[in-house]
Amino acid sequence: MTIQDISDMDFVAGEVLYINKPLGWTSFNLAHKIRWKLCRSLNIKKLKVGHAGTLDPLATGVMIICTGKATKQIASFQHQTKEYIAQLKLGETTPSFDLELPIDAVYPTEHITKELIDETLKKFVGEIWQVPPVYSAVKIEGKRAYNYAREGQEVELKPKMLVIDKLEALEYAHPVLKIKVVCSKGTYIRALARDIGKALASGAHLVGLERTRIGNIRLEDCMEIEEFLNFTEKNIAGEQKTAI
Repeated sequence: MTIQDISDMDFVAGEVLYINKPLGWTSFNLAHKIRWKLCRSLNIKKLKVGHAGTLDPLATGVMIICTGKATKQIASFQHQTKEYIAQLKLGETTPSFDLELPIDAVYPTEHITKELIDETLKKFVGEIWQVPPVYSAVKIEGKRAYNYAREGQEVELKPKMLVIDKLEALEYAHPVLKIKVVCSKGTYIRALARDIGKALASGAHLVGLERTRIGNIRLEDCMEIEEFLNFTEKNIAGEQKTAI
């Protein structure tokens, strides 16, 4: 998606945007920022804006943003296959399974070889059961799991069936393992890191995550958020002033 692609878009009627979510932004923050900028530029009070497929703040990559009537397409995008490039640090775990919280345990890694990694990853391909992270947005009796976790309350999360279509090691530079994951809706890559660490008779947590594809939409199809915001400010707002 380029500037040229969005120059004639009707955001009120409904459009679909492909954005590379920046590091540190929540998915909600990204959708909110786009809504705010469009409402301001178009001089309107309300505009439906939603996102398909949540990414954690520490993840980057493909985010599909829908506006107006195009928000009805969000469910269809959410059910499409996702592809990720993830980096796991072996031998250490954290309560959140990523870098959000400090390390809580250390495990041996001397026994881990490239051959062991390849054999272990094969066990996760196909239909698997996965227990979501306690630091997740899963609802338990109407309350998010991460709220219980942050209050120090223990909760039991039920495992969910999901599908891993492809899982391969791209690089192993001890203690960091880089993998490619192609998976179904609902897969928590943080939880996959946890489970891979356990299967290696060690531990692991996520230290990097990039979503590279949703369905047929790839990272190279996405715009940078600053590029979109700057274009909107200079062009759409300018058109409104000219029309007035």
